[in-house]
Amino acid sequence: MKKRMLAVLLASVTACSLGGCAGKKKDTVQTVKIGLTLYDQYDTFISELVSWFNASASALEEETGTAINVEVVDAAGSQTTQNEQVKSLIEKGCDVICVNLVDRTEPTTITDMAEKNDVPIIFFNRELVAEDLERWEKLYYVGADAFGSGIIEGELAAETFQSDPKYDKNGDGICQYVVLEGEAGHQDAIVRTEYSVNTLVEKGVKAEKLGYAIANWKRAQAQTKMTTLLEEYGERIELILANNDDMALGAIDALKVSELPKDEWPIIVGIDGTDVGLGAIKNGEMAGTAYNDKEGQAEAMLKLAFVLSEKDPDSGLTLEDIPLQDEKYVRMPYYRVTLDNVEEYVEWSKKKPDGVGTTENTEITE
Repeated sequence: MKKRMLAVLLASVTACSLGGCAGKKKDTVQTVKIGLTLYDQYDTFISELVSWFNASASALEEETGTAINVEVVDAAGSQTTQNEQVKSLIEKGCDVICVNLVDRTEPTTITDMAEKNDVPIIFFNRELVAEDLERWEKLYYVGADAFGSGIIEGELAAETFQSDPKYDKNGDGICQYVVLEGEAGHQDAIVRTEYSVNTLVEKGVKAEKLGYAIANWKRAQAQTKMTTLLEEYGERIELILANNDDMALGAIDALKVSELPKDEWPIIVGIDGTDVGLGAIKNGEMAGTAYNDKEGQAEAMLKLAFVLSEKDPDSGLTLEDIPLQDEKYVRMPYYRVTLDNVEEYVEWSKKKPDGVGTTENTEITE
């Protein structure tokens, strides 16, 4: 864990020589223009990823001496809006556009525009259908392995349930659970749910599904849906599997306003390792989460965009520096976070590259 953190941190900060840490000096300053369009800027994980992307851009700018201008736009859940945003970003002269797809099954319009104008596209976080990524050579995807998140979530749930008889509230030897799912039909939601439950069972826990609810990755919706589930199943619920931390936190919000004492709460497990999610683990409200490496994804996406722009061939960065799989994919692993190691991840999340939180070279628009 510490080695991984050190490696990522060193990769993101300004390269230092024995003579000092100044960026490269150039007679002519090149400018790389990168556009980001988000499915929803209020998604906690996406917001944190973009913050790291912006900060890493500032660090890479210092390191290479090449100006990096980033424009971030919010599609607010509309694929039509996102298509228009990509068109606008192309017209503004973006060298590369990073797309957090609203609808993973509808990348055709974006791909066609990009190919026509020879602007590379990096899809991220919301994985499109594999065949769609093969439609043009300058399409890429940066994200994480959804299977890994489900496996870790299932392992954490099984270990916690088996660690203390108190979690088997009715003493029947079966774990009664509910699931808070992301979007209906969304690949990550399907995979996270399937693999978390399958892993729970493979680890020797007999399981019974009481119910589920679609909460669209959102905390407020999860609170509402969890309130309904509590009204229906009450103390019978022994485990809550949430497809992301925000929905796990929504479940916690519902439990806090319920009449159920905290020492009788069900086990709650999430995915993503957001700052607020890590806080919930620290204070004992969540049993654990699968840490989604937003830092690694942001930095890989930035470096890939920088290389694809072809604006700074002397930077020393090449495609060989990007951990591409099948010449198309960058996939980062998930990591287990529990009370035993959460402090390491809390401290890591504070070690932002210089510039995080600034808007000096980033414009955020609706």
